[in-house]
Amino acid sequence: MAPEKLFELRRRTFDTPHFRGIEFIEVEAKSIINRVPGNSVPFDFTINPYRGCSHACVYCFARSTHTFMDMDAGRDFESKIVVKVNAPDLLRRELARRSWKGGHIAMGTATDPYQRAEGRYRLMPRIIQALLDYRNPFSILTKGTLILRDLPLLKEAAEVVDLSTALSVPTLDAEVWRRSEPGTPHPRKRLDAVARLNEAGIPCGVMIAPVLPGISDDPRMLMEVVKAAVDAGATHITPILLHLRPIVREEYMAWLQDAYPHLVGTYEEMYRRGAYAPSEARKALAENITTLKQAAGGLKPRSDAYWRMVERKRKQAELEKAPAKVEQQTLL
Repeated sequence: MAPEKLFELRRRTFDTPHFRGIEFIEVEAKSIINRVPGNSVPFDFTINPYRGCSHACVYCFARSTHTFMDMDAGRDFESKIVVKVNAPDLLRRELARRSWKGGHIAMGTATDPYQRAEGRYRLMPRIIQALLDYRNPFSILTKGTLILRDLPLLKEAAEVVDLSTALSVPTLDAEVWRRSEPGTPHPRKRLDAVARLNEAGIPCGVMIAPVLPGISDDPRMLMEVVKAAVDAGATHITPILLHLRPIVREEYMAWLQDAYPHLVGTYEEMYRRGAYAPSEARKALAENITTLKQAAGGLKPRSDAYWRMVERKRKQAELEKAPAKVEQQTLL
């Protein structure tokens, strides 16, 4: 994905414990809705109001994007956060264009929209309001429990647009959590957020992502996450096995050498052919999660909005098939 065109406005720091050690680079973006090339993901458009992320997840695939701006993928990614201060206003202009056809917009696909900076800049309420006003479908993926701040607005949006949310919860193991994603809210609090969103009628699932080979892939550890997600009424539970693209790979392997040196050889072998683990390993993980979901009693979505969305999609699929059926009957 090509980086947005940006020009720098100013650099700011805030001398409060919550933001200490973080520099905010305020910029104005030239565009905010990004088209995703190809069909490798289930969405065509994204919005990323921030670049860089104070969640500091060691495995984050977006780390490489900081190098586009002459910053490093390590400490700079975690402590120099680019804030697109004009994102909400720019979004309204882009949604109003005649050329815009109302495609689904995904947020949280690169850096987290509910990271620490959002507590100060409050870009997401205005972004959600714009999407709501234009009745534009959207989804949010986050590790940030700050999403609950916008629960009333999300509840309103869920009544009129196709909206889905998901919390990323790679593990409930306290040691692995502290080591691998030190800037994130506690995973139990994230699962509480899943429950609250679903109880409020906002469809919310759980991404077990990424699963770290040899670190968080023990079946007992995975079952703990699956069971908690089922209990929270998750609409889906989706695992993703770690992938290591260039630049991110170097950062992650350096961390692995310090934190789990006995696994370095295993990773070098597993990822020797590229960014992704062997297909059989990915398939085995997916099958394992399916089995664990069944053992946990299966999914029990609580959100009425989820079922309304399922029904709308079913009807839409029927309408799309209808012309083909008419044409076939005409030919007969």
